Amino acid sequence: MEQLLIGLISGAVGGNAAGKVLPSINQGTVINSISGIIGGGVGGSLLSALGAPDLAGAAGAAAGLDFGSIIQQVAGGGVGGGLVLAVVGFVRNKMAR
Repeated sequence: MEQLLIGLISGAVGGNAAGKVLPSINQGTVINSISGIIGGGVGGSLLSALGAPDLAGAAGAAAGLDFGSIIQQVAGGGVGGGLVLAVVGFVRNKMAR
């Protein structure tokens, strides 16, 4: 459950970051966040389902927290959020013309 929440939050951050970096796909904070949340949930889940290598060995584990899986969820969520925003921005820009 925590991993999904991390993926959703990092997806929202990734969507907003992609909107700031690429103004042509920026849809505003609300749509950037919603697109990012969707992409973060899907991206993080897909990365886990595909069996991406566990980064726990590289990042280490301390006090019962698996930093490797947290890093994996943040990366997957952020990238997924940015990708979904790029698709949404592209589609909305093409529809507006």
